[in-house]
Amino acid sequence: MRAVVLIPARYASSRYPGKPLVPLLGKPMVLWVAELSAKAVGKDNVYVATEDSRIADVVTAAGYNAVMTTDSCLTGTDRLAEAALQVKADIYINVQGDEPIINPEDIRKAIDIKKHDMSAIVNGFCWISESENPESVNIPKVITREDNTLVYMSRKALPGFKDDKCAPKRYKKQVCIYAFTAEELAAFKAFCRKSELEFSEDIEILRFLELGKTIRMYETQPGSLAVDVPDDVAPVEAALRGLHRL
Repeated sequence: MRAVVLIPARYASSRYPGKPLVPLLGKPMVLWVAELSAKAVGKDNVYVATEDSRIADVVTAAGYNAVMTTDSCLTGTDRLAEAALQVKADIYINVQGDEPIINPEDIRKAIDIKKHDMSAIVNGFCWISESENPESVNIPKVITREDNTLVYMSRKALPGFKDDKCAPKRYKKQVCIYAFTAEELAAFKAFCRKSELEFSEDIEILRFLELGKTIRMYETQPGSLAVDVPDDVAPVEAALRGLHRL
């Protein structure tokens, strides 16, 4: 089976325009993600899906593949669905372009899980660290059954509790590594709109629940950090310095 990584990279981000090209320690963020992805699947199997030639130029100059998509995609997964029409593979791994400290082993893990259950969507999670606030709306919280099948995902601190005795000791958060087939991406795109829950939470994987898909969550390495807003740059750069001893 051929597995490829597709990295959605939208220039016209509403919260952070030009985010994929923001320099982290002097290197555009999208290239940090592409390099880590290449360690998992090989450079020839890494594609950046974008609507903007500025991102495509940076990507191709660094020796990676760029796939041009329209500027009307509702979400990154819709963008992947467009890109998948141009890139033939058995498994498509979505690695978000704003998570530059992901572990390549977690990408390989997603591929292995998908190979063993091609009928399920695969998505990563890790435990929220003590330095993170579960109440932050920038952190999607993951609610699963005990077998790690997804029940729901929310920007609220879930699961809730009736009194302090029942409060969860820790929370799961989404890590944006996903595994899809071409058929699953096509069905997502064919929905043609955001589902009601997806629109309310602004979490696109919820659309797959509307489609009746099983979503298998798997635990990744801890320490995942994303750049959602400009204030996230400094802590992510600090994490990169620690990881690469810079």
